[in-house]
Amino acid sequence: MARYTGPVCRLCRREGQKLFLKGKRCSTEKCAIERRNYPPGQHGLARARRRRLSDYAVQLREKQKVRRIYGLHEAQFRNVFSQAARDQGITGDNLIVALETRLDNIVYRLGFAPSRKAARQLVRHRHILVEGRTVDIPSYRVKPGVEISVKPSSWEMPVIKEAVEARGGDGTLNWLTADYKRMSGKMLEKPSRADIPLAVQEQLIVELYSK
Repeated sequence: MARYTGPVCRLCRREGQKLFLKGKRCSTEKCAIERRNYPPGQHGLARARRRRLSDYAVQLREKQKVRRIYGLHEAQFRNVFSQAARDQGITGDNLIVALETRLDNIVYRLGFAPSRKAARQLVRHRHILVEGRTVDIPSYRVKPGVEISVKPSSWEMPVIKEAVEARGGDGTLNWLTADYKRMSGKMLEKPSRADIPLAVQEQLIVELYSK
């Protein structure tokens, strides 16, 4: 299955807001959306001037936004949603928690990678250990108490060193803990929706898939 390899700022423009797909770099450099705040393409500006979106279009855009933030294809995203719908609790909350507890996202949240895309590549290239064992599956579901670490032979990789240095002593989320001297971290507990700093309306996604 092909993965999007084009400019990520194009995706931000399509959704009409910064998705921070480059990680902290999005906060320090001028993004394309600040210069051209309308959808990409030949008719992007004209499309931006049209009347308000339909309910279906609003739901679709919200789903696309979340899918692009976490870097999933449609089939992968739908599988995560299907599992979230089967789990006990609120489906929308289950969906966001399931996405947050993926291994690639945890590596990013711990500060070992500048973006989720970079974290996914680190996992794929076998630079990440789970309980001391190599795991190369980005969608691996991390459980509370499980140690996530960078392979010692990979500590000096520029992308990892720069990501850790860029964190500048900032703390992780309250449900994560990191030890940058040992290049490891843990998920202390399964997060709730309130613990996840993600400005999306997941209920719109539930409504979309419930049609």
